[in-house]
Amino acid sequence: MTATTDGSAESAGAGSESTPGVVPPGPAGRTAGLAAGPPAPPPVPPAPTRPGRAGPRAEYAPPGVPGRLGRLSRPGAGRTTARDAVRDAARDTTRDAARTAADLRRPPDGIRPGVYEAAARATRNLLERQDPEGWWKGDLETNVTMDAEDLLLRQFLGIRDEATTRAAALFIRGEQREDGTWATFHGGPPELSATIEAYVALRLAGDAPDAPHMSRASAWIRAHGGIAASRVFTRIWLALFGWWNWDHLPELPPELVFLPPWVPLNIYDFGCWARQTIVPLTVVSALRPVRPAPFALDELHADARTPYPARRLAPLTSWDGAFQRMDKALHVYRRFAPRRLRKAAMASAGRWIVERQENDGCWGGIQPPAVYSVIALHLLGYDLGHPVMRAGLESLERFAVWRADGARMIEACQSPVWDTCLAAIALADAGLRPDHPALVKAADWMLGEEIVRTGDWAVRRPGLAPGGWAFEFHNDTYPDIDDTAEVVLALRRIKHPDPARIEGAIARGVSWNLGMQSRNGAWGAFDADNTSPLPNKLPFCDFGEVIDPPSADVTAHVVEMLAFEGRASDARTRRGIAWLLAEQEPSGGWFGRWGTNYVYGTGSVVPALVAAGMAPGHPAIRRAVRWLESVQNDDGGWGEDQRSYKDPSWAGKGASTPSQTAWALMALLSAGEREGKAVERGVAHLVETQKEDGTWDEPYFTGTGFPWDFSINYHLYRQVFPLTALGRYLYGEPFAPTGAHPAPAGEA
Repeated sequence: MTATTDGSAESAGAGSESTPGVVPPGPAGRTAGLAAGPPAPPPVPPAPTRPGRAGPRAEYAPPGVPGRLGRLSRPGAGRTTARDAVRDAARDTTRDAARTAADLRRPPDGIRPGVYEAAARATRNLLERQDPEGWWKGDLETNVTMDAEDLLLRQFLGIRDEATTRAAALFIRGEQREDGTWATFHGGPPELSATIEAYVALRLAGDAPDAPHMSRASAWIRAHGGIAASRVFTRIWLALFGWWNWDHLPELPPELVFLPPWVPLNIYDFGCWARQTIVPLTVVSALRPVRPAPFALDELHADARTPYPARRLAPLTSWDGAFQRMDKALHVYRRFAPRRLRKAAMASAGRWIVERQENDGCWGGIQPPAVYSVIALHLLGYDLGHPVMRAGLESLERFAVWRADGARMIEACQSPVWDTCLAAIALADAGLRPDHPALVKAADWMLGEEIVRTGDWAVRRPGLAPGGWAFEFHNDTYPDIDDTAEVVLALRRIKHPDPARIEGAIARGVSWNLGMQSRNGAWGAFDADNTSPLPNKLPFCDFGEVIDPPSADVTAHVVEMLAFEGRASDARTRRGIAWLLAEQEPSGGWFGRWGTNYVYGTGSVVPALVAAGMAPGHPAIRRAVRWLESVQNDDGGWGEDQRSYKDPSWAGKGASTPSQTAWALMALLSAGEREGKAVERGVAHLVETQKEDGTWDEPYFTGTGFPWDFSINYHLYRQVFPLTALGRYLYGEPFAPTGAHPAPAGEA
């Protein structure tokens, strides 16, 4: 028996087993190094200790992270306008370099007219967008609740100013629809909680309740159940100002932080995003603060005489009924909770929050946990001048995107690592030479973002050495498996002047990802085995997904990365492949957890399976191809609406978008369909819809935070994925299986 990276045992002969339908990749048609059978893995080099970083710790001792030393904050990191002058000064050189013929591969003979030119324009545009430090970042657009809650936070803390309020209100008004409502994604249906929060924010900005746009909103809210029908988080915000009674909210006791990891419903049973939100909210729930309300909101109740309509309990024998009654018991416990225990629990929660603050002042690089952490710490006695609070409030400013019209949009999160690795992959696959300065600079920046300290993930994997990447500028506590896989895939495409540095980072990333495999053979995003069904049953958790189970898209990216690293025959890779095959939908597609939806899942899984050696003629691949062909739009593109998460009849249906068209093409190209009609039409669609400056328009939301409940428009998706697809159409798969479209002579 041999020990695996996660400490589990593996049979010495396990590497010789085969997964049905999977042919271990051989040298034919592939880049050297993907030989049949995994090579003996080199020893994982020790993680470097870099300035502003902590070295790895021997073990993780929850709930604290003693000695936290995250990255030092970079002035202005994450802002979208502060560095414009510097970026403009650097663009001339980058633009000239992109136009140098030696930087791009020559187009193959017989290529459809306009494809190479479209790829070249997109390449130039993407190079122009690179920050001088080496990273890319597109805006991350969600919905107006981010902007409304930012104003409500400022009102709660007494720091709301006229300029910020005016700019936020301008953005919120601009998102309102003709019927007075707000949606949570472009073209989506009206959403009650978003409409309530946007309405309240505009009231803070001085919009009169009898103004036409406001009266339309309030009438719609009343007609759809009023405040009482909104989600728990909306009612928490209203309770902070007395617009809702705390007694009519689910109880969230701070004693939760004392539950050990093996007890059901401990904080580590929640996904990391929910964990970071719930811990501070236990403090808020315990203290139940109420600030003076600047106005009444009677117009938002379905019946102002009975603002708290009775709700029937579900049957006791159901999960909902059991947890509803447990919540009633917790309300009783609140009245009798031992004071010393409650005080100790809140103090422990406060320490937990502070210990996870990044050096830029944020928490997890995500706006919602940061907002609630600031409120909780303020309630625990941290004044606004305290260094922790100052840093936290300053970090929140970095989520603001100021638009040319003066509007201010709040990003829920920022995606520089994700955007950078995807941009590097796109440029490399589109023929940019691997030692191009832009790619080398991107690699240098990604190498500097490697996380070499433990975090919450070590609760379930205490013996695993760190070595991964997060999504954001600053999030050392929560690296994620998806980013790590894609960063490795990006670094592998770049010819760096210090190859030993690249190899060391890749080896650590591969080792960490292997160690984060869940028991079922697949991978989640942030944690291993984060699969308890109980958190989603809590009355409190009505705001979206709160656990992090394995998903097809993340598992596919890991499998693809492992195949590229010569580990397609590794027993752990084959377990991931077997899980993916079992998860295929009857239609032929795969569910997309972090992108919308079946088009994203299928566009992730098919290239991974083929990279791992599955023959394009395998039945699973053919079913996927047939499904993609069946949902292609008349204009040649592909699209899928967010409604597919709630209604299966929407699967693969929606207006064509650049990113979803690219995902479908990436799957079809990997499946050997380059000469097929669907690919021809899809490529033509991308070429025909590209703008003169090399960009594409994409108002539709193709990213996913929580399926259906929280949708995302990644503004760089419309650039990186079409360029990747066009590049693979031009030059073939980066690691092409036998029988796929070969790279041009002399270009392999």
